Amino acid sequence: MAEASRFALDLKAFAEKVPQSVKKTVNLVSVQLLERIVLRTPVGNPDLWKVNIERKAKGLPNYPPGYVGGRLRGNWNVGVNQVVMAVRPVDKLGGETIQRGQRVLAVRQDNDADIYITNSLPYAIPVEYGWSTQSPTGMVRVTVTEFQTLVNNAVAANDY
Repeated sequence: MAEASRFALDLKAFAEKVPQSVKKTVNLVSVQLLERIVLRTPVGNPDLWKVNIERKAKGLPNYPPGYVGGRLRGNWNVGVNQVVMAVRPVDKLGGETIQRGQRVLAVRQDNDADIYITNSLPYAIPVEYGWSTQSPTGMVRVTVTEFQTLVNNAVAANDY
């Protein structure tokens, strides 16, 4: 009988721990997915653009003047139970974009089911499908192949 009551106590402790552990696991995996997507997003390099290679051959400066890359990288958005299509500023290094996503996930409630990682710029899809020589295999497709490994590692780290 003592074994049965101990088993019941172990189950109760597990049941109390699981909701918080599940939320922690979901948030951890979501942040890791976001980090990988953001950091795999190419930052525009005018030296690689065909138009600028041709301009350079003619002794002309790069076009457009004053260009700063990082707009695509800065426009990854995290939404909980909704798709966020806000247009964001340039984030060449990606740190601000990742932190913004972490803040969204930190306030996610236990009953929030859907997490969306989206990019609001229209050229995100062409870049994903090979438009950029810097990221010919995309950002999202490569990251999705790592999803199960990320989940397995997060579950193991939570020690259910």
